Amino acid sequence: MTSRRRWGAAGRADDSGAVIGRVRRNTELGLIVLASVIVVSAYVLASLGQNASIPANIVPFLGVVLGLLVLAHVATRRLAPFADPLLLPLAALLNGLGYVMIARLSGEPNINGDLAGLQSTWTAIGIGAYVGTLVFVDRARTLDRYRYTVGAVGLGLLLVPLMPIIGREINGARIWASIGPINFQPGEFAKLALAVFFASYLVDKRELLRVATFRVGPFWLPEPKHLAPILAAWLGSLVIMVAEKDLGSSLLFFAVFVVMLWVATERLWYLLISGALFSAGAILAWSRFSHVQRRVDTWLDPWADSRDSGFQVTESLFALADGGLTGKGLGLGSASRIPEVENDFIFAALGEELGLFGTTAILLTYLLIVGSGLRIAILAENSFEKILAVGLSALIGIQAFIIIGGVIRVVPLTGITLPFVSYGGSSLLANYVILALLIRISDQTARRLRAQEEQAREAVS
Repeated sequence: MTSRRRWGAAGRADDSGAVIGRVRRNTELGLIVLASVIVVSAYVLASLGQNASIPANIVPFLGVVLGLLVLAHVATRRLAPFADPLLLPLAALLNGLGYVMIARLSGEPNINGDLAGLQSTWTAIGIGAYVGTLVFVDRARTLDRYRYTVGAVGLGLLLVPLMPIIGREINGARIWASIGPINFQPGEFAKLALAVFFASYLVDKRELLRVATFRVGPFWLPEPKHLAPILAAWLGSLVIMVAEKDLGSSLLFFAVFVVMLWVATERLWYLLISGALFSAGAILAWSRFSHVQRRVDTWLDPWADSRDSGFQVTESLFALADGGLTGKGLGLGSASRIPEVENDFIFAALGEELGLFGTTAILLTYLLIVGSGLRIAILAENSFEKILAVGLSALIGIQAFIIIGGVIRVVPLTGITLPFVSYGGSSLLANYVILALLIRISDQTARRLRAQEEQAREAVS
């Protein structure tokens, strides 16, 4: 009789777990359909505003959008049924709106190449990378075993643009690599590898990093040998800033590492030490290198040289001002006058055509993604998964802040992309892999919580 009661309790727990999984996936599917409706509607409105006609390829476009998103949804339903239902629809919405803007800009005379076709191809490859990550990474914590291999790969990717044959300098920043006809940004993949390495290292050393046994004047700090990771991250960010002339990646890598270090150790002094080190490095770089001085001068007063170094910033500010509260309407803006608008300044293009309300909605979408990632980190029990989820969420949030802040002059302008929105294959691939890892951590956490509930029910029965 006892065994039958236990079997019945376990059976009910399995049923309830299956119900939870179906509810989450059905919620995800509904949100994906809603995101698809918004994207397709935006595509039609952009064509009406630009050409006063409904695009002839609207049916194939709808089929491709729904097909790719349903493929990602089915993969999640089969491979991670208990995962968070918000992440994929939110990323799909950003990716879709970015594609609509890129397709709308592709018809402008100042834009070279078939950006819409290339972006759609990279989106399909990104969805493939998302599915592949879920297939091959059945548990996120298995990545912990390859700590030093992943760290070496990340460091190598950072140095690839500095190689004499492969590395390329485009628009003043040496962040590109070319292998045959393929151009890509190794730093987009390096950030992912280094986040995994940082999470693994901090899990292993966090107890040592928490203890303050070394006195410097009135302050107690950890042993100097345990502060080596901070110094290494600081020096690495300086190398990126100086050698590759890439302020954005420099700030991104250092900020993500500091956030992960702070979460792992729960010690405020790391924020203070890191802030002092980065400030010292930034002042040193500003005083010694002309390209850093130009970026800072443009940030402080873009109007002083509005026809040259400040042209992009001033034109983006005009675009945002033209957008007002509600925007000029999709297809009715003129943001193509901004150089590299499809990359660095796509937020300004969206601001001109969607206005303050539209850009606020985009910001809220990023906040929801980051918030979902941090909720996943809070619920995770495995320390590696917890810190990795924080790092992956911080990558998306900090990168979005840096590029949007550069456009609206909160921080100096950098050359990184707006996650899921800007044109670029490297960025889409890396961000979809980040999304898949967060989905995997969420699913594993939900499975563990369900198993604990089943054990509690069996113990009671």
